[in-house]
Amino acid sequence: MSQSFERTQSVAIIGGGPGGYEAALAAAQLGAEVTIVERAGIGGSAVITDVVPSKSLIATADAAVAISQAGDLGVQLFAKGQTGKPLKPEIAINLAAVNHRLLSLARQQSDDMRASLVEAGVRIISGHGRLEGDDAIVVSTGPGGTDFDRVEADTFVVSVGASPRELATALPDGQRILTWTQLYDMQALPEHLIVVGSGVTGAEFAGAYMNLGAKVTLVSSRDQVLPGEDKDAAAVLEKVFKRGGMQVLSKSRAEKVENTGDGVLVTLSDGRTIEGSHCLMAVGSIPNTKGIGLEEAGVQMTESGHIQVNRVARTSVPNIYAAGDCTTFVPLASVASMQGRTAVFHALGDVVIPLERRRIASNIFTAPEIATIGWQEADIEAGHINGIAHKLPLAANPRAKMMGIKDGFVKIIAREGSGTVIGGVIVGPRASEMIYPVAIAVERRLTVDQVSRVFAVYPSLSGSITDATRAMHIVDRTAEPDA
Repeated sequence: MSQSFERTQSVAIIGGGPGGYEAALAAAQLGAEVTIVERAGIGGSAVITDVVPSKSLIATADAAVAISQAGDLGVQLFAKGQTGKPLKPEIAINLAAVNHRLLSLARQQSDDMRASLVEAGVRIISGHGRLEGDDAIVVSTGPGGTDFDRVEADTFVVSVGASPRELATALPDGQRILTWTQLYDMQALPEHLIVVGSGVTGAEFAGAYMNLGAKVTLVSSRDQVLPGEDKDAAAVLEKVFKRGGMQVLSKSRAEKVENTGDGVLVTLSDGRTIEGSHCLMAVGSIPNTKGIGLEEAGVQMTESGHIQVNRVARTSVPNIYAAGDCTTFVPLASVASMQGRTAVFHALGDVVIPLERRRIASNIFTAPEIATIGWQEADIEAGHINGIAHKLPLAANPRAKMMGIKDGFVKIIAREGSGTVIGGVIVGPRASEMIYPVAIAVERRLTVDQVSRVFAVYPSLSGSITDATRAMHIVDRTAEPDA
């Protein structure tokens, strides 16, 4: 619902990624004068070089796996040879065409987002924005920063995102040593891709290129892939990786990466070396907060350069808000979007619900996908929460059997005693879609019994959610039976 003000409010935003984009739309909807400053393109790195292209690449890899595994379902692909006998064709990946498609999709998404802002009446300035105190943004718009524009506003939202972290001993060159933003320049599938870093980004790309047909080695400094994630989920993914032919080097830290001209040489901290054709550095990211006037404006920062924000995305300066990967909150595009809206709602006096970390659903787009929400089993084991966990393998699900799904599970976390759903993990195809009902249960504080009474389609993968909650039935002998 739109809202009017005695005086027209003005909102200026640095960064046109998910956080800045949603903040601009929300502010325009509330009747404010809105200006957004973006240097790369609306959508930011999330749309142009990160989320959209990477998930498009993963979708292609998923398609390749579906074709290769179709034989398990009785689907056979053959071509006639010269003698008339059937030949089993090989799956070929035209990486140049794949990359052209996904970059086109990213640019199209950026253009669509820009059109939405224009339609909403948002002023868009292309350039590099810098805070000037707490009342203006100075934007360098000309080549080499020769032309400047000054934007004054009542409220500011900083949503400048983050960039791939670089190591001095493994500097990306865009040829053989790459960040995830540089992968899309490759014209052919790498013969042997070495991925340094087994977090979300490393695991997603390692799995995608393996499924596209490349030889992949994953260098993990921890004892499992996806450190910090559910151990059962990480174990399933590591099993799938190894079954697909990936070499996973656990407890191995990359000390140095060299471009040898026709390949790369990765030296580990224990002296071992690995030779490959390309190396992807996936060792985290750093916020793009340097040199944009935050410290001078009095905004509190962490040592890592992240902006300190509270649950309504407000910084230490009352009229300056921040959203997205540049903040101390959860680095997810969906969270950035919600932070952007929350910031504007709070600044302009609309109804606002402070963000709660435990109610944020996240997904890792590996194959199988891994989706999580709320408290986890590790929290129970650490004594942070009194809860119970129940895990149901997807292999027992009739729909999964029909689809040939062998890996994955549904895990529900509930409070001990009351049975209130407080978390969950889903590992399987389209886990990003299946986590939604569990997220609703967490958000609305539903009990396992309430979830179990919701009819699920039979057969369906989501039926495993009701099956798991039925197995966690809480007996209440004081309750009157329904008439």
